[in-house]
Amino acid sequence: MFEREKLEIIKGGMKLDRYGLISLAGGNLSMRMPTGELLVTPSGMIYEDMVADDVLVMDLDGKIIEGTRKPSSDTPALLYIFNKRPDVNAIIHTHQPYATAISLIEEKEFRADLTTLGNACGGNIPISPYSSPGSEDMGIDTVNYLGEGHAVILAHHGVMTTGDSLKQALNAAVYLEECAKGYLAARAVGPTRHLTDAQIRQTVEIYKFVGQGHGDIPKELLGRKGV
Repeated sequence: MFEREKLEIIKGGMKLDRYGLISLAGGNLSMRMPTGELLVTPSGMIYEDMVADDVLVMDLDGKIIEGTRKPSSDTPALLYIFNKRPDVNAIIHTHQPYATAISLIEEKEFRADLTTLGNACGGNIPISPYSSPGSEDMGIDTVNYLGEGHAVILAHHGVMTTGDSLKQALNAAVYLEECAKGYLAARAVGPTRHLTDAQIRQTVEIYKFVGQGHGDIPKELLGRKGV
């Protein structure tokens, strides 16, 4: 069942490793199927060692429909998000070091002062309070802080990214880490500069026209001052 999608999840996990967002078996990936079932990665397994049968099929109540592996320890949080946010079709949880480090120096949010962050994550990234690994609280905080964006930094812990597809959630995780590296490098040198709120909104709107299958960027969105 869902062989192609299971392989997509495994490939996504290997990309997390490639981009330095996880180490060994860290983090997890999950997807909602059009028919309502959820695919969830198993607990404690390295992605490059997985085969399709290792990925579990579950319902929204957490009942295992297919698979013999133990599901991710963060499954209670994932179920909470999928149940409370029907618009979310994919969730990625990582312990990516640079984005997580932001939570040690910023209390409320990671401001989208680099255009890529607004593009991929939908604006400023909220930082939630600490919640213990494996708890439903991780999901509760993600839902409470996510808003219309695609990422939440879990203080002292890691990152949750979401999307209407696994690709969108992956893009958010990768570009969040890239921007965190840039921010921390600048912060190490001295004070940082900021985009205005209007300019951040501009980066979010422009991204809606990026990629194949979209129209050209409307001229009224372009300019130095933002929208």
